[in-house]
Amino acid sequence: MTSSYSTDILIIGGGIAGLWLLNRLHSEGYQAILLENNCLGHGQTIASQGIIHGGLKYALSGSLTTAANAIAAMPARWQDCLAGKGDVDLTGCQVLSNDYYMWSQASYRSRLKTFLGSKSLRGRIDAVDSTQSPAFFVQTEKKGSLYRLTDFVINTSSLLSTLSRRHRDKIFKIDSRNLSLSQDDTGTLCTIKPPANNSHGVDATKADTLSIRAGKTVLCAGQGNQQLLELAGISSPTMQTRPLKMVYVKKASLPSVYVHCIGDGFSLTPKLTLTTHQCQDGEAVWYLGGELAEGGVNRSDAQQIVAAQALLHDLFPWVDLSDAQWQCHAINRAEPKLSNQFRPDDAYFSNNKNILVTWPTKLTLAPSLADMLVKDFKDSGFIGCQHSNAIDLANKLGPVEIASPIWNS
Repeated sequence: MTSSYSTDILIIGGGIAGLWLLNRLHSEGYQAILLENNCLGHGQTIASQGIIHGGLKYALSGSLTTAANAIAAMPARWQDCLAGKGDVDLTGCQVLSNDYYMWSQASYRSRLKTFLGSKSLRGRIDAVDSTQSPAFFVQTEKKGSLYRLTDFVINTSSLLSTLSRRHRDKIFKIDSRNLSLSQDDTGTLCTIKPPANNSHGVDATKADTLSIRAGKTVLCAGQGNQQLLELAGISSPTMQTRPLKMVYVKKASLPSVYVHCIGDGFSLTPKLTLTTHQCQDGEAVWYLGGELAEGGVNRSDAQQIVAAQALLHDLFPWVDLSDAQWQCHAINRAEPKLSNQFRPDDAYFSNNKNILVTWPTKLTLAPSLADMLVKDFKDSGFIGCQHSNAIDLANKLGPVEIASPIWNS
């Protein structure tokens, strides 16, 4: 037996891109539902450091790149949403730090230091003198310069909870192994075999085939998009991944620090990007990214931890890391494969008739991606309509849990 359901837009993938889009579409008057194969935020979103940045780190090559300019407006955009004044309501989402810093050990005559103080960066970076330095940096005896950025840091678990809470009745768990996807000139068809057990609260006697008809289907599954594209018979675009090996350090007495550490040279990637979080047991966590994480993919976990220990000792010799717990976490950043092999400058989507594939490329660009999709729908004349469904999807598909931070697993 087959049960049928219809909606304006079907979203597949429950990370930051899918959840942000779900909220935005409902505010625009569309009917939309979201399907997720794992937990909400599983993969890239929960592994993110939670930095909402304005792209300044992409200006470290010594000029304002396209990537830097594309992201420049994002911190203010997110702040409006956090204040309840944006196109997606993020009130209640926890902000870990309203300030993010860049610490440069560049020499006084460094071209980098000159660039950071240039007119082109005014309003995006402010030098911090010794009287305004956070307590953590007062302790350093190393020469260098401290800058305050427009960036800030959010709790990604709180973000996922905030984005999902208003539309819990539109978010459902699926098993992607039992999914098929096709399209025609009038829309898309997603066929699913629900789980035939009660593990997700689904009535085993009602585990029939489910067909979801949508005007548009948007793929927001990150690294999972490649499988979905193949399932739908779509050959272009293809996906590329850029791996990271992040490191996290647990110790109760760790101070709160949020900083990019850069050296003398121009580089698109800071040698260390550090954020501070809290475990469910109350211990503090330093989460380490940047050049350390990019270069770490060629090291074993043991070698990567040694490299992280050496880097932290070199940068912050006054911090006692004895008895700290060290762990690595490997994650792939999924994005479209461009002809020049470079990373995209902005969020990305490709329109394949009625199936759209998306990659936000960065957490901070989720609003930009939603803008692109809403504009595409409106420009093409795609409007929402009323759907009279005789079935309740909650009786066919189970609920989805929110992913836990890696240091709590």
